[in-house]
Amino acid sequence: MHQTGQIYRPPSEASVQRLEVTIGCSHNKCSFCTMYRKTPFRVAPLEDVEMDLKELHDRGEKITRIYLTNGDPFVLGTDRLVKIAELVHQYLPEVEVLTCYASIQNLKAKSLEDLKLLKSVGYDELYVGLETAYAPAVKLINKGFTVEEAYENIGKLKEAGMKYSALLMLGIGGKGHSKESVEATAALLNKYPPYRVSPLSTAVLRGSELEELCDKGEYVQLTERELVEEEKMLLRALKINDCIFFGSHPYNLITISGVLPQDREEIIKHLDSEMAAWDRDQP
Repeated sequence: MHQTGQIYRPPSEASVQRLEVTIGCSHNKCSFCTMYRKTPFRVAPLEDVEMDLKELHDRGEKITRIYLTNGDPFVLGTDRLVKIAELVHQYLPEVEVLTCYASIQNLKAKSLEDLKLLKSVGYDELYVGLETAYAPAVKLINKGFTVEEAYENIGKLKEAGMKYSALLMLGIGGKGHSKESVEATAALLNKYPPYRVSPLSTAVLRGSELEELCDKGEYVQLTERELVEEEKMLLRALKINDCIFFGSHPYNLITISGVLPQDREEIIKHLDSEMAAWDRDQP
């Protein structure tokens, strides 16, 4: 199996078979991210993709789900993605879902008809790196889209019948902006409900542009307690049914998960309990 450079995938896909179709990230300019800075973006040859699928077929395992790597495979053109799906179904006919990271930029480049076609050949449950819908923060982190474009393209994704998982960054609005950040983000998610919300605490990585902004005082990090309080705000602001709330990313100090709305109060109670334990542990 081909594996080039760093491989990142959501925790929920840890046990899912992966298939390399791109290397690196096509945008690779987000101010908070250093994951692919040393990995130039390129497209994996179809010959390599087919070779890997042959290998998986020869193993004889039952595979029903494929996770495409790397940074944002949905940047590939519709024809290319359809060809990859055809190869997958040729060698692994039991595969039901093809999933991957997808950016708002990736969605912008595809028409509604493109998305409906991709849905029909198995693409679904995409991981969309929204991070936030708070306009100042979207600009700060250089995601390459506007809030208006996020609304337009997530709406298009939903109209095509695709499910999506919303990847969010707690605290990315900066100190003192939790309320407006949560309100803006929840408004988008409530309008176009994801099947999963995955918040992670913002970490300022060494060598990132966000670190430089911190040094200049243009971005001020939230404390651990403020991050948890923001997560509680988000939980209360989301008005979505049958939505998985996956707050168990390794960056989160308190790991929690459940289904909204039924587990909302239990999750908040657990967060409060853990924060109370922090106070008891203080000398």
